[in-house]
Amino acid sequence: MTIRRDAEVIGLVSVAHGTSHFYHLILAPLFPWLKVEFGLSYAELGFLMTMFFIVSTIMQAAAGFWVDHSGPLKVLFFGVAMLAISAIVLSFSSGYWSLLFGACLAGLGNGVFHPADYTLINRRVSPERVAHAYSMHGVSGALGWAASPAVLVAVTTFAGWRQALLVASAIAFVMLAVLYWRRHVLMGSQEQRDLEETARKNSSALSFDYLKLPMVWMCWGFFFLSALALSGVQSFAPTAMQLLYDLPIALTTTAYSSYMLASAGGMFLGGFVATRARFPERVIAIGFILGSSISVLIAMTVVSGSTMMSLFTVMGFCVGIAGPSRDLMIRSATPKEASGRVFGTVYSGLDSGLAIGPLMFGLLMDWKLVPGVFILIAAFLMMALLTAYRVGENNRSVELKNA
Repeated sequence: MTIRRDAEVIGLVSVAHGTSHFYHLILAPLFPWLKVEFGLSYAELGFLMTMFFIVSTIMQAAAGFWVDHSGPLKVLFFGVAMLAISAIVLSFSSGYWSLLFGACLAGLGNGVFHPADYTLINRRVSPERVAHAYSMHGVSGALGWAASPAVLVAVTTFAGWRQALLVASAIAFVMLAVLYWRRHVLMGSQEQRDLEETARKNSSALSFDYLKLPMVWMCWGFFFLSALALSGVQSFAPTAMQLLYDLPIALTTTAYSSYMLASAGGMFLGGFVATRARFPERVIAIGFILGSSISVLIAMTVVSGSTMMSLFTVMGFCVGIAGPSRDLMIRSATPKEASGRVFGTVYSGLDSGLAIGPLMFGLLMDWKLVPGVFILIAAFLMMALLTAYRVGENNRSVELKNA
């Protein structure tokens, strides 16, 4: 019965997470149509995504306090509902300001997922299956990223961009209905709820003491740096490949989807690896070193175009396999009474990196430093790895003191 309950919790939380990642790209695939419809510049279009992630960053940190005060389920309901509403607002947009408002609403909804999701996983999933839960959580996110452009562009081609956004809204509303229907699974047993209520009363959900922990900021730095690398993959890697290897743009645009699908496969396998790894940072090291090495190899243009495309897919797998170990490492550094706050703060680094990164990589493209896109991706991965080792060393020091 425990296995079945764990599986349902993991499934519900993971599909909700995939929905949030679907909304990360709710506007970017529609840029060609929005540009024509409203006569927007590329800078204005890019600013829509920047505002999405800025609002999400702020909300993510705030949602951590909300999770610790009210519990993760109410917060998760709010997030999914806001995503659905944001898509409706965007579908009825009559100008740039309404697009901007819809993007901010989407960011508001997106910001709750990591503190709510990880608190639910840590509270409701048996310890021996937590690594697999992190694995599926990451897989669903990668699949959400991969599915969004395909769904939105397909619907837009046949029915228009407004209808595509209404389809996105329907997806979120269906997710909300499923979560509400199966809410008793996510609420846990009465005994669990009583224990959590006692813990909540004995601690202050408004306490900022956790911010004094150096490892919280090291974890934030890890996510910020790895998100900067991811932003390079998402924003300009396909264009850079096309310029470096003189490939058809239609071919290189498939690279991102291949990367994300391979990353999902890596995360799935990474769940099994993480359950057996004594030192999570070593798994992260293997994945990130291989990934950054491939990125540098692509920048050097010493392989053929077809080989490069294959290597880029392998790179996605290498980075993906580190995901569950990363989450276990963060979990070990998190005080149980401040789970929501810590995950909210730490994962705000992810949105911060995704907001800032495209501007940095865009400058490299404007300056004609195309190989620099892949060099910078590799550099950010290696800097993130250094922070992972610092967190891992600290976790072991704490374990020795408590032994």
